[in-house]
Amino acid sequence: PFLLSIDVKLRMLNAESQMHQQFAQQRAVNFGLFSGTNIIQPWFVLQVQREHLLQQTLIHISSASTIDLKKPLKVVFVGEEGVDAGGVKKELFQLLISQLFSDQYGMFHTAASGRVLWITHTNRWCSDEYKLVGTLLALAVYNGVLLDVQLPPVFYRKLLQQQQPTVQSSLMEDLKGIDPELHKGLLQLLHFEPAMEVEYVFCKNFVVEWDEYGAPMSKELIEDGKSVAVTADNRQLYVDKLLDWTLNESISEQFSSLLEGFHRIINPSMIEHFTALELERLMTGLPHLDFKELEESTEYVGDSTWTTENPVITAFWSVIHSLPFEDKQKFLLFVTGSNKAPVGGLKKLNLRIQRMGPHSDSLPTAHTCFNTLLLPEYSTSDVLKERLLKAIHECEGFGLK
Repeated sequence: PFLLSIDVKLRMLNAESQMHQQFAQQRAVNFGLFSGTNIIQPWFVLQVQREHLLQQTLIHISSASTIDLKKPLKVVFVGEEGVDAGGVKKELFQLLISQLFSDQYGMFHTAASGRVLWITHTNRWCSDEYKLVGTLLALAVYNGVLLDVQLPPVFYRKLLQQQQPTVQSSLMEDLKGIDPELHKGLLQLLHFEPAMEVEYVFCKNFVVEWDEYGAPMSKELIEDGKSVAVTADNRQLYVDKLLDWTLNESISEQFSSLLEGFHRIINPSMIEHFTALELERLMTGLPHLDFKELEESTEYVGDSTWTTENPVITAFWSVIHSLPFEDKQKFLLFVTGSNKAPVGGLKKLNLRIQRMGPHSDSLPTAHTCFNTLLLPEYSTSDVLKERLLKAIHECEGFGLK
């Protein structure tokens, strides 16, 4: 696998996904022909209402067969005009991820690092719900949709079912991404001198403790762990047991269910050549946004004057480059349905800027399915900036209200 670039691996994955989609569509056609029905559905259609988005999506996924899930995905928001050629499903996943992975929902929580999410190790949620989350993640990969979610590297290695590192320093790095304070404390424990004072300075035993909805909880890491003090002689064992509990044992049931749901759509063989970092980039995109690269790769659609030399185009890129990072992300979300760069960088977006008539009070609009921005030929740079910022800050949904 190390001989193949991530671009090659991505093309292999896309080719295999398309093959599975064509097979599922052919099955649907054959079933319609031989069963005598006039209804042939070559897509997996999610028809949902915004006010019941999460519940309806999970119901559709849980009731669908595996062969239906492997059809190309089409999304319909009830009462809206958007026709899904890619952009509507992008918005669906953006909205779903913001709910499913929120602290309020409870299946995942913001880790102690404050930078990533981690699986909640309480038993509040049943295994079927984590299975649905896994299926949803796989649907995004299968249909080429980037997800706006921050998960630690260890999550992707577990998703790939790669062998857990046996080197203790590697496990400590996994922990550092989730809980840097615990990571720091364990390093201090391991290297504390004089060794004979470890037991009295740290006052630890082989028990892990946590808070569960206001109630204190605990678990012994070894048999009769409450009675075994952590000393210089057994501190390495204590660290090993605590690492295994934090990264594996405490979430084993939840993650097994999530993995089962993921494999409903993505066979392990489809992603076995990816590293954990490559899988993360495949699922969530690249956080680095090079807008100079985007400008150089953009195509312009209009009359012969609608080129990089046009004052409106010059003003547009001047405005874009002057925006703060958060507004640049909102611009990408407005035009493409995702605020991340795909594998290969922003040049892979194939952005198109199409002339939408002469100066007017109209806002810029976008065809997110085709990464196309429709831009009126505004009379001044100030008007262009005001109209563009209003569009990217207040956009949601499809069609006019």
